[in-house]
Amino acid sequence: MNTKRIIAIGSIAVVALVLVSFLASATVVDENEQVVITQFGAPVGEAITEPGLYFKTPFIQRVHRFENRYLEWSGDRNQIPTLDKRFIWVDTFARWRIVDPLRFYQRVLDEQGAQSRLDDIIDGATRDVVANHDLIEVVRLTNREPEVDPDLEEIEEQLESEIDVDIDEDPVHSGLVDIDRGRAQIMEAILAQSAERAEDLGIEVLDVRFKHIHYNEDVQEQVFARMIAERQRIAQRYRSEGEGQAAEIEGEKERELQRLESDAYREAEQIRGEADGKAAAIYAEAFDVDPEFYRFLRTMETYEEVLDEDSTLLLTTDSDFFRYLKDIGN
Repeated sequence: MNTKRIIAIGSIAVVALVLVSFLASATVVDENEQVVITQFGAPVGEAITEPGLYFKTPFIQRVHRFENRYLEWSGDRNQIPTLDKRFIWVDTFARWRIVDPLRFYQRVLDEQGAQSRLDDIIDGATRDVVANHDLIEVVRLTNREPEVDPDLEEIEEQLESEIDVDIDEDPVHSGLVDIDRGRAQIMEAILAQSAERAEDLGIEVLDVRFKHIHYNEDVQEQVFARMIAERQRIAQRYRSEGEGQAAEIEGEKERELQRLESDAYREAEQIRGEADGKAAAIYAEAFDVDPEFYRFLRTMETYEEVLDEDSTLLLTTDSDFFRYLKDIGN
Protein backbone atom coordinates (compact mmCIF):
# COMPACT_ATOMS: atom_id res chain seq x y z
CA MET A 1 0.00 0.00 0.00
CA ASN A 2 2.77 2.35 0.90
CA THR A 3 4.69 1.36 -2.21
CA LYS A 4 1.70 2.19 -4.43
CA ARG A 5 1.30 5.54 -2.74
CA ILE A 6 4.95 6.33 -3.23
CA ILE A 7 4.72 5.38 -6.88
CA ALA A 8 1.63 7.57 -7.35
CA ILE A 9 3.25 10.53 -5.66
CA GLY A 10 6.38 10.05 -7.72
CA SER A 11 4.34 9.90 -10.93
CA ILE A 12 2.51 13.09 -10.02
CA ALA A 13 5.82 14.77 -9.25
CA VAL A 14 7.27 13.69 -12.57
CA VAL A 15 4.22 14.94 -14.45
CA ALA A 16 4.34 18.24 -12.54
CA LEU A 17 8.04 18.56 -13.29
CA VAL A 18 7.45 17.87 -16.97
CA LEU A 19 4.57 20.38 -17.01
CA VAL A 20 6.63 23.05 -15.28
CA SER A 21 9.52 22.39 -17.65
CA PHE A 22 7.18 22.67 -20.60
CA LEU A 23 5.72 25.91 -19.37
CA ALA A 24 9.14 27.28 -18.58
CA SER A 25 10.48 26.34 -21.99
CA ALA A 26 7.48 27.43 -24.09
CA THR A 27 7.46 30.96 -25.47
CA VAL A 28 4.55 32.61 -27.28
CA VAL A 29 5.53 35.32 -29.76
CA ASP A 30 2.76 37.78 -30.64
CA GLU A 31 2.38 39.34 -34.07
CA ASN A 32 3.43 42.76 -32.72
CA GLU A 33 6.75 41.66 -31.21
CA GLN A 34 10.10 40.12 -32.04
CA VAL A 35 12.18 37.90 -29.78
CA VAL A 36 15.87 37.31 -29.14
CA ILE A 37 16.82 34.33 -26.92
CA THR A 38 20.03 34.55 -24.92
CA GLN A 39 21.95 32.10 -22.81
CA PHE A 40 24.13 33.58 -20.10
CA GLY A 41 23.81 36.94 -21.87
CA ALA A 42 24.87 35.70 -25.33
CA PRO A 43 22.33 35.43 -28.15
CA VAL A 44 21.35 31.91 -29.17
CA GLY A 45 20.43 31.33 -32.78
CA GLU A 46 18.61 33.82 -34.97
CA ALA A 47 15.98 36.31 -33.84
CA ILE A 48 12.36 35.15 -33.92
CA THR A 49 10.30 37.51 -36.08
CA GLU A 50 7.27 35.33 -36.88
CA PRO A 51 4.40 34.89 -34.38
CA GLY A 52 3.87 31.43 -32.89
CA LEU A 53 4.87 29.01 -30.12
CA TYR A 54 8.60 28.48 -29.56
CA PHE A 55 10.71 26.61 -27.02
CA LYS A 56 13.86 27.39 -25.09
CA THR A 57 15.96 25.72 -22.41
CA PRO A 58 14.20 26.47 -19.15
CA PHE A 59 15.97 28.37 -16.39
CA ILE A 60 19.07 28.83 -18.56
CA GLN A 61 17.90 30.76 -21.57
CA ARG A 62 16.15 34.14 -21.40
CA VAL A 63 13.66 35.76 -23.77
CA HIS A 64 14.10 39.40 -24.85
CA ARG A 65 11.04 40.90 -26.51
CA PHE A 66 11.13 43.90 -28.88
CA GLU A 67 8.38 45.87 -30.59
CA ASN A 68 7.58 44.98 -34.18
CA ARG A 69 5.49 48.15 -34.63
CA TYR A 70 6.50 51.69 -35.49
CA LEU A 71 8.05 53.57 -32.59
CA GLU A 72 8.22 57.28 -31.81
CA TRP A 73 11.26 59.43 -31.20
CA SER A 74 10.90 63.03 -30.00
CA GLY A 75 14.01 65.15 -29.76
CA ASP A 76 14.89 68.02 -27.49
CA ARG A 77 14.74 71.58 -28.75
CA ASN A 78 18.15 72.56 -30.15
CA GLN A 79 19.56 75.95 -31.06
CA ILE A 80 21.17 75.73 -34.50
CA PRO A 81 22.87 78.42 -36.64
CA THR A 82 21.83 78.48 -40.29
CA LEU A 83 24.16 79.12 -43.20
CA ASP A 84 23.21 82.82 -43.21
CA LYS A 85 24.07 83.09 -39.48
CA ARG A 86 20.50 83.10 -38.14
CA PHE A 87 20.17 81.28 -34.84
CA ILE A 88 16.95 79.28 -34.65
CA TRP A 89 15.40 76.76 -32.31
CA VAL A 90 14.51 73.47 -34.01
CA ASP A 91 12.25 70.73 -32.62
CA THR A 92 12.20 67.41 -34.49
CA PHE A 93 10.39 64.12 -34.19
CA ALA A 94 10.81 60.80 -36.00
CA ARG A 95 9.31 57.38 -36.55
CA TRP A 96 11.47 54.25 -36.46
CA ARG A 97 11.30 50.50 -36.08
CA ILE A 98 13.49 47.54 -35.23
CA VAL A 99 14.34 45.61 -38.41
CA ASP A 100 17.16 43.43 -37.06
CA PRO A 101 16.37 42.39 -33.47
CA LEU A 102 19.60 40.45 -33.01
CA ARG A 103 21.81 43.35 -34.06
CA PHE A 104 19.57 45.73 -32.12
CA TYR A 105 20.13 43.69 -28.94
CA GLN A 106 23.87 43.48 -29.54
CA ARG A 107 24.28 47.22 -30.24
CA VAL A 108 21.81 49.02 -27.93
CA LEU A 109 20.33 46.26 -25.74
CA ASP A 110 16.82 47.78 -25.41
CA GLU A 111 14.54 50.66 -26.48
CA GLN A 112 15.93 53.02 -23.87
CA GLY A 113 19.41 52.53 -25.27
CA ALA A 114 18.04 53.01 -28.79
CA GLN A 115 16.36 56.31 -27.84
CA SER A 116 19.66 57.56 -26.44
CA ARG A 117 21.55 56.64 -29.62
CA LEU A 118 18.86 58.18 -31.81
CA ASP A 119 19.24 61.42 -29.84
CA ASP A 120 22.82 61.61 -31.04
CA ILE A 121 22.12 60.42 -34.57
CA ILE A 122 19.05 62.48 -35.49
CA ASP A 123 20.04 65.63 -33.56
CA GLY A 124 23.48 65.48 -35.15
CA ALA A 125 22.06 64.99 -38.66
CA THR A 126 19.60 67.86 -38.09
CA ARG A 127 22.38 70.17 -36.97
CA ASP A 128 24.62 69.23 -39.92
CA VAL A 129 21.94 69.67 -42.58
CA VAL A 130 20.31 72.84 -41.19
CA ALA A 131 23.71 74.51 -40.74
CA ASN A 132 24.36 74.08 -44.48
CA HIS A 133 21.19 75.90 -45.58
CA ASP A 134 19.83 79.42 -45.32
CA LEU A 135 16.92 80.15 -43.03
CA ILE A 136 14.50 80.75 -45.90
CA GLU A 137 15.20 77.25 -47.23
CA VAL A 138 14.45 75.74 -43.83
CA VAL A 139 11.05 77.43 -43.54
CA ARG A 140 9.88 77.40 -47.17
CA LEU A 141 8.60 74.37 -49.06
CA THR A 142 8.52 75.55 -52.67
CA ASN A 143 8.89 78.65 -54.84
CA ARG A 144 5.15 79.06 -55.30
CA GLU A 145 3.76 82.55 -54.94
CA PRO A 146 2.11 83.20 -51.57
CA GLU A 147 -1.68 83.17 -51.63
CA VAL A 148 -3.28 86.55 -51.03
CA ASP A 149 -6.65 87.06 -49.44
CA PRO A 150 -9.16 88.39 -52.04
CA ASP A 151 -10.08 91.22 -49.69
CA LEU A 152 -6.41 92.27 -49.53
CA GLU A 153 -6.16 92.12 -53.33
CA GLU A 154 -9.16 94.45 -53.58
CA ILE A 155 -7.55 96.87 -51.11
CA GLU A 156 -4.27 96.80 -53.08
CA GLU A 157 -6.11 97.51 -56.35
CA GLN A 158 -7.90 100.41 -54.69
CA LEU A 159 -4.61 101.80 -53.37
CA GLU A 160 -3.00 101.46 -56.81
CA SER A 161 -5.86 103.38 -58.44
CA GLU A 162 -5.99 106.09 -55.76
CA ILE A 163 -2.27 106.83 -55.24
CA ASP A 164 -0.95 105.66 -58.63
CA VAL A 165 1.50 103.13 -57.16
CA ASP A 166 2.14 99.65 -58.52
CA ILE A 167 2.22 97.56 -55.35
CA ASP A 168 3.57 94.57 -57.29
CA GLU A 169 6.81 96.53 -57.77
CA ASP A 170 7.23 96.81 -54.01
CA PRO A 171 9.90 94.29 -52.85
CA VAL A 172 7.59 93.27 -50.02
CA HIS A 173 4.84 92.30 -52.50
CA SER A 174 7.01 91.08 -55.38
CA GLY A 175 7.33 87.53 -54.03
CA LEU A 176 9.85 85.79 -51.83
CA VAL A 177 13.40 84.90 -52.74
CA ASP A 178 13.60 81.75 -54.85
CA ILE A 179 15.14 78.70 -53.20
CA ASP A 180 17.02 75.71 -54.60
CA ARG A 181 15.98 73.37 -51.79
CA GLY A 182 12.98 73.66 -49.50
CA ARG A 183 12.01 72.28 -46.12
CA ALA A 184 10.87 68.95 -47.60
CA GLN A 185 14.25 68.35 -49.25
CA ILE A 186 16.05 69.31 -46.04
CA MET A 187 13.99 66.83 -44.03
CA GLU A 188 14.73 64.16 -46.64
CA ALA A 189 18.44 64.87 -46.28
CA ILE A 190 18.18 64.56 -42.50
CA LEU A 191 16.26 61.29 -42.92
CA ALA A 192 18.83 59.85 -45.33
CA GLN A 193 21.74 60.76 -43.06
CA SER A 194 19.97 59.44 -39.94
CA ALA A 195 18.89 56.21 -41.63
CA GLU A 196 22.42 55.49 -42.78
CA ARG A 197 23.85 55.97 -39.30
CA ALA A 198 21.09 53.98 -37.60
CA GLU A 199 21.30 51.01 -39.95
CA ASP A 200 24.23 49.54 -38.03
CA LEU A 201 22.03 49.45 -34.90
CA GLY A 202 19.40 47.23 -36.52
CA ILE A 203 17.09 50.27 -36.71
CA GLU A 204 15.23 51.69 -39.71
CA VAL A 205 14.45 55.39 -39.42
CA LEU A 206 11.21 55.79 -41.35
CA ASP A 207 10.58 59.52 -41.22
CA VAL A 208 12.00 62.71 -39.72
CA ARG A 209 9.94 65.91 -39.45
CA PHE A 210 10.32 69.40 -38.07
CA LYS A 211 7.90 69.87 -35.21
CA HIS A 212 8.61 73.54 -34.59
CA ILE A 213 11.02 76.21 -35.87
CA HIS A 214 11.33 79.66 -34.35
CA TYR A 215 13.86 82.36 -33.65
CA ASN A 216 16.13 82.54 -30.66
CA GLU A 217 14.41 84.49 -27.88
CA ASP A 218 17.35 86.92 -27.76
CA VAL A 219 16.79 88.10 -31.32
CA GLN A 220 13.06 87.46 -31.66
CA GLU A 221 12.13 90.93 -30.42
CA GLN A 222 14.65 92.48 -32.80
CA VAL A 223 13.16 90.53 -35.70
CA PHE A 224 9.67 91.65 -34.76
CA ALA A 225 10.92 95.22 -34.41
CA ARG A 226 12.40 95.08 -37.91
CA MET A 227 9.16 93.67 -39.29
CA ILE A 228 7.17 96.44 -37.59
CA ALA A 229 9.60 99.10 -38.84
CA GLU A 230 9.31 97.75 -42.39
CA ARG A 231 5.51 97.81 -42.22
CA GLN A 232 5.62 101.34 -40.82
CA ARG A 233 8.01 102.44 -43.57
CA ILE A 234 5.65 101.13 -46.25
CA ALA A 235 2.65 102.68 -44.50
CA GLN A 236 4.48 106.01 -44.26
CA ARG A 237 5.32 105.86 -47.95
CA TYR A 238 1.68 105.27 -48.82
CA ARG A 239 0.73 108.04 -46.40
CA SER A 240 3.21 110.49 -47.98
CA GLU A 241 2.11 109.63 -51.49
CA GLY A 242 -1.51 110.03 -50.41
CA GLU A 243 -0.77 113.41 -48.86
CA GLY A 244 0.98 114.46 -52.09
CA GLN A 245 -2.02 113.37 -54.12
CA ALA A 246 -4.33 115.19 -51.70
CA ALA A 247 -2.27 118.40 -52.01
CA GLU A 248 -2.35 118.10 -55.80
CA ILE A 249 -6.11 117.58 -55.78
CA GLU A 250 -6.55 120.50 -53.39
CA GLY A 251 -4.46 122.76 -55.64
CA GLU A 252 -6.39 121.65 -58.69
CA LYS A 253 -9.61 122.40 -56.83
CA GLU A 254 -8.42 125.90 -55.91
CA ARG A 255 -7.38 126.59 -59.51
CA GLU A 256 -10.69 125.35 -60.82
CA LEU A 257 -12.56 127.44 -58.23
CA GLN A 258 -10.63 130.56 -59.18
CA ARG A 259 -11.28 129.87 -62.87
CA LEU A 260 -15.00 129.45 -62.23
CA GLU A 261 -15.12 132.62 -60.12
CA SER A 262 -13.20 134.53 -62.80
CA ASP A 263 -15.49 133.26 -65.54
CA ALA A 264 -18.56 134.07 -63.42
CA TYR A 265 -17.25 137.57 -62.63
CA ARG A 266 -16.48 138.21 -66.29
CA GLU A 267 -19.90 136.99 -67.32
CA ALA A 268 -21.58 139.06 -64.59
CA GLU A 269 -19.68 142.19 -65.67
CA GLN A 270 -20.56 141.49 -69.26
CA ILE A 271 -24.25 141.15 -68.36
CA ARG A 272 -24.06 144.23 -66.17
CA GLY A 273 -22.40 146.22 -68.98
CA GLU A 274 -25.02 145.08 -71.45
CA ALA A 275 -27.76 146.05 -69.00
CA ASP A 276 -26.18 149.46 -68.40
CA GLY A 277 -25.91 149.93 -72.13
CA LYS A 278 -29.57 149.06 -72.63
CA ALA A 279 -30.54 151.33 -69.75
CA ALA A 280 -28.49 154.16 -71.21
CA ALA A 281 -30.11 153.59 -74.57
CA ILE A 282 -33.53 153.69 -72.98
CA TYR A 283 -32.61 156.83 -71.08
CA ALA A 284 -31.24 158.42 -74.25
CA GLU A 285 -34.35 157.50 -76.14
CA ALA A 286 -36.53 158.95 -73.38
CA PHE A 287 -34.39 162.12 -73.33
CA ASP A 288 -34.82 162.57 -77.07
CA VAL A 289 -38.61 162.25 -76.80
CA ASP A 290 -39.06 164.71 -73.87
CA PRO A 291 -35.84 166.11 -72.43
CA GLU A 292 -37.60 168.15 -69.78
CA PHE A 293 -39.58 165.15 -68.49
CA TYR A 294 -36.39 163.07 -68.40
CA ARG A 295 -34.60 165.73 -66.35
CA PHE A 296 -37.57 165.83 -63.99
CA LEU A 297 -37.53 162.03 -63.45
CA ARG A 298 -33.81 161.93 -62.86
CA THR A 299 -34.09 164.82 -60.38
CA MET A 300 -36.91 163.07 -58.52
CA GLU A 301 -34.85 159.87 -58.30
CA THR A 302 -31.95 161.87 -56.94
CA TYR A 303 -34.19 163.50 -54.34
CA GLU A 304 -35.34 160.03 -53.21
CA GLU A 305 -31.77 158.77 -52.91
CA VAL A 306 -30.21 161.72 -51.07
CA LEU A 307 -33.06 163.24 -49.07
CA ASP A 308 -34.79 161.91 -45.97
CA GLU A 309 -36.45 163.43 -42.93
CA ASP A 310 -33.12 164.07 -41.23
CA SER A 311 -31.38 165.64 -44.23
CA THR A 312 -30.58 169.32 -44.50
CA LEU A 313 -29.67 170.91 -47.88
CA LEU A 314 -28.01 174.26 -48.44
CA LEU A 315 -28.71 175.33 -52.02
CA THR A 316 -28.43 178.57 -53.94
CA THR A 317 -31.54 179.89 -55.61
CA ASP A 318 -30.04 179.42 -59.06
CA SER A 319 -29.05 175.76 -58.44
CA ASP A 320 -30.44 173.21 -60.90
CA PHE A 321 -31.09 170.91 -57.94
CA PHE A 322 -33.31 173.59 -56.34
CA ARG A 323 -35.10 174.35 -59.56
CA TYR A 324 -38.05 171.94 -59.18
CA LEU A 325 -38.39 172.63 -55.43
CA LYS A 326 -38.68 176.32 -56.24
CA ASP A 327 -41.29 175.65 -58.88
CA ILE A 328 -43.49 173.78 -56.38
CA GLY A 329 -44.63 177.01 -54.86
CA ASN A 330 -45.52 178.59 -58.24
